[in-house]
Amino acid sequence: MSFPVLENIVKTPRHKTFYLSSGREDAPLIVFVHGWPELSISWRHQLPCFAGLGFRTVAPDMRGYGRSSVYARHEDYALEHSVRDMLELLDALGREKAIWVGHDWGSPVVWGLASHHPERCFGVANLCVPYFAKGFAPRTLIPLVDRSVYPEAQYPAGQWEYQLFYEESFDKARAGFEANVRNTVKALFRKGSAGAKGKPSRTAQVRHDAGWFGGTGQAPDLPRDMDVLTEEDLHKYAAALEGNGFFGPDSWYMNSERNLQFAAQAVGGGRLRMPVLFLHGEYDYTCETVSSRLADPMRQDCQNLTEVVVQSGHWMAQEKPLAVNAALAKWLSAQFPELWTG
Repeated sequence: MSFPVLENIVKTPRHKTFYLSSGREDAPLIVFVHGWPELSISWRHQLPCFAGLGFRTVAPDMRGYGRSSVYARHEDYALEHSVRDMLELLDALGREKAIWVGHDWGSPVVWGLASHHPERCFGVANLCVPYFAKGFAPRTLIPLVDRSVYPEAQYPAGQWEYQLFYEESFDKARAGFEANVRNTVKALFRKGSAGAKGKPSRTAQVRHDAGWFGGTGQAPDLPRDMDVLTEEDLHKYAAALEGNGFFGPDSWYMNSERNLQFAAQAVGGGRLRMPVLFLHGEYDYTCETVSSRLADPMRQDCQNLTEVVVQSGHWMAQEKPLAVNAALAKWLSAQFPELWTG
């Protein structure tokens, strides 16, 4: 049975969340949380699939994106606020619990839900960004850099150089993305490449180049990667990012200390006891979890962890939706037979 994907809005006194939904309203709930610089449509391959398997599926535009509330201060994009947004969404849907699935910056949101509000989670699954009980910030990431790929003299922060560039040159970083948004989207949303394995990620060069795109001040005009985006997808991303600009999306990187303080308030020291699924991107060279030690803290702090390696780059749910959906479905059926109604 196929279900349509519908558009919805939840408004509370503090925040407005736009979200996509599919599936029976009374079915077990899966909430898909996107990252930078994405939208609810980033889960376009997952929403109808899991609706057809017997779940209620929901994907919000996160704060600063699309048709959800946009804020004018960096601190409004600290993780604690997005976690609260998701709790308000869950309440508005009339649910006590959900399966939460995150990608990129959506992963720290989902990890924050699991570590601060485990009672609102059946289980959590995340793509590309592993769990750090101490918080997702350069201070926790840099000690895990693979120095065989990123010599410290050349890349002090390894592949995380770009995060420091936001902190040091926010306006310049933002301007580079906004100079030509359509080209920015085409340049960012590209499939993984086996040939780049073992070489520095381009994110490691951003501070050195004083910009994301080789210091040119704007994205090159590359052909659209048809394995990741259709022309319609490209139009939707570009229109949303042109409408709101990059202040909100980029501000997610401007809250390292706040996010570390938030992590320190987690329940039980941040150890996760519910079922957890983590999907590694074989060709994701920024969140390089396959060959490096980046996923080691997660293995220590998750009691019931399942790991799957997907042969994809960073935009996994869009590049390899069949593999992602298969891994999610297998995990759901193994860990939550009581929810599996499909």
